[in-house]
Amino acid sequence: MLNELEKKVVHGLQRDLEVCSRPFQEIAAELELDEEILVTVIQHLMEQGYIRRFGATIRHRISGFQANAMAAWVVPAAEVERVGHLMAACREVTHCYERQVAGPWPYNMFTMIHGRTQEECEAIARRLAAQTGIADYELLFSDVELKKTTMRYFQNRER
Repeated sequence: MLNELEKKVVHGLQRDLEVCSRPFQEIAAELELDEEILVTVIQHLMEQGYIRRFGATIRHRISGFQANAMAAWVVPAAEVERVGHLMAACREVTHCYERQVAGPWPYNMFTMIHGRTQEECEAIARRLAAQTGIADYELLFSDVELKKTTMRYFQNRER
């Protein structure tokens, strides 16, 4: 169970961090905390597993990548780790994960491929297929980006 200070810190972290040498300085000031205390609480929350990581979200469409394809792959269980590492190393792939097969949908590995065009995404998938030896895949293209937000906790808290 989180104490009040920890809840206050989690609430304060629910926003974009500035790209700077001291990204927690402004948050600490808003929370009326010393920056060192804020960082100590964050480290404690990470050690306890409440905060697993800090991540960056790239607004790929603004960056010029207009096409996105979720590639669904059929990867034999014995090959998942090897194939996953190869696919995750591809610079055009932003997500790579294994999932359990669900019903008649035979795919167990998924990669999010970004390109400037649909054809470019298709070429990247063909390249990955050749590189990994996995030829059984489907590409699902995004039409519209409906949501890209951060999870919010303790929303009733005043800032």
